Amino acid sequence: MTAAGASCARFAALWDRCVAAPPSPPAAAVYEELARLLDGPDRRFHNSSHIADCLARFDEVTALLHDRDAVEMGIWFHDAIYVPGDPANERRSAQLFLRRSEGARPLFRRRVCALIMTTKRAVAARGNDRKFIDDIDLAGFGASWEEFMRHGDLLREEFAAQSDPEYYRGLAAFLAVLRGRPHFFGTDYYRTRYEPRARDNLDRLRASLAEQGYGGG
Repeated sequence: MTAAGASCARFAALWDRCVAAPPSPPAAAVYEELARLLDGPDRRFHNSSHIADCLARFDEVTALLHDRDAVEMGIWFHDAIYVPGDPANERRSAQLFLRRSEGARPLFRRRVCALIMTTKRAVAARGNDRKFIDDIDLAGFGASWEEFMRHGDLLREEFAAQSDPEYYRGLAAFLAVLRGRPHFFGTDYYRTRYEPRARDNLDRLRASLAEQGYGGG
């Protein structure tokens, strides 16, 4: 794992603090596994750079979290397993964490798994920390239009096996779900700082897709 901010030292400090008791493997071994998964040859967006971005955003809001260690661990693992379009990604990522964290307290393990599953967005995030991990994961929607579209290009590369109609119709459906949320971001912190730009980026992209005949208007 090479992205700045997603270092082995940082992960080891968290792992040793929260999980390290036997029979859990040592931090270095788990970090190596995460690095191999996140920086696989097919990863373009859901990789160590994304984790580093999430960790940087996490560092900005630690004082607002109830269980900062659980949120940080959830960030490290939330995209550990990623197959484009597979609805089981989050569940399999949570299962990976469970297999590696047997030495941790049961409550901590449950919290981390719940936070990982929040990023599936099957239901609206409830609770302070779940809302924050959801917002951290989606914060790229509040970036500049140029950066937002650069991320979109990377996501398209991850779905290289799909045709343009298949991919962009799926994207339009996903964007419509996001557009239907009462607020794009669940926390006041993110809503105040990024909501207008995220909404603008979302609407601009949906309009572009509609012009191309992929829905989203």
